[in-house]
Amino acid sequence: MAAVRSAQLGMSTALIEKDKLGGVCVNIGCIPTKALLHSAYIASLLREAKEFGVEAGAVKTDYGVAMQRSRKVSDQNSKGVEFLMKKNKVTVVKGSGVLQPGRKVKVGNDVYEAKKAVLIATGSRVKGLPQIGLEINKTTVISSTRPCSSRRPRCRWRSSARVP
Repeated sequence: MAAVRSAQLGMSTALIEKDKLGGVCVNIGCIPTKALLHSAYIASLLREAKEFGVEAGAVKTDYGVAMQRSRKVSDQNSKGVEFLMKKNKVTVVKGSGVLQPGRKVKVGNDVYEAKKAVLIATGSRVKGLPQIGLEINKTTVISSTRPCSSRRPRCRWRSSARVP
């Protein structure tokens, strides 16, 4: 949100993004993961409903449907970031930026020159913890990128998998 704040402070602002607006948190990290956790939470509540005097019957979970909802929530948040950029008159440039001498940034064949400064906000990336045996191997240790990034879920879990 550095771009929005810069624009609010009166600076002419551009944001360079190679993927969807919102970065890792909105698109494949925090937001879609929380949406999936909410689905699991609801399934858990329904399984325990009888203890509270509510009879809900058998609970079946469908990971594909939960994933679709997760993607929808993520997409809505990304569109919200896009709206904030437009509202605050931040120019969005698609691509990867390469710093050049003299407050310049090259994106593809285009070069953009900043009047005051270039602010670098690189966002985040997934990282394993090999020191304690948590190297991301995409089978037993996965990152948020794998389960939360696919538009069409391709998972090994069956649609009736039990969500804790």
